[in-house]
Amino acid sequence: MILNAQDIHKGYETADLRTDVLRGVSLALEAGQSLALMGESGSGKSTLLHLIAGLDVPDRGEIAVDSQVMSHPNDTKRAELRRQLVGIIFQQFNLIPSLRIDANIAFQAHLAGRYDAEWCAKLATRMGLSAHLEKYPEALSGGQQQRVAIARALAAKPALILADEPTGNLDEETAQTVLTLLLEITRETNTALLMVTHSATHASALDQQLTLRSGKIA
Repeated sequence: MILNAQDIHKGYETADLRTDVLRGVSLALEAGQSLALMGESGSGKSTLLHLIAGLDVPDRGEIAVDSQVMSHPNDTKRAELRRQLVGIIFQQFNLIPSLRIDANIAFQAHLAGRYDAEWCAKLATRMGLSAHLEKYPEALSGGQQQRVAIARALAAKPALILADEPTGNLDEETAQTVLTLLLEITRETNTALLMVTHSATHASALDQQLTLRSGKIA
């Protein structure tokens, strides 16, 4: 089991008001499996992704990635586990503008202490980026930048990829190309994939689909 989240609760308090965002969410993913997480804005999708990534901790419940407790209360421990086990793909790409494309791809792998020049080169080839490695992000199209972001997330050979609306800023044709590449490589590398999406079409390409509604699995 790569991802095992059990009975996850999370809420926030402002002044005298408490908002329960997640109310007993459970989900699991095996190696090589993909899951699409859907739901309206405010349903708790982003909160759940942040918890799984170890960017925050649940009020109740436990999250494990590759048998390691990601919901550990210690911030430093969670950051270490995130570097080693999780790759994150953002809707906004989040590339480092001052680094060339080759350095952007290698960035996460260096942080994890697992830089593999041959693997990074293979990823660049698969993503159609080999001719752009000496360029900077601003010289690339949106679709190309998202492919860099995917390569960066995979370069460290994580157990789990978390993708937050990875095709949200792309036109439909480019989005389909990017999604196909992401699914092909995660399946080939036996990497689990959890993707938040608003697109039913894109969700249907993944192995499983779940919908969050009012903080619960619908």
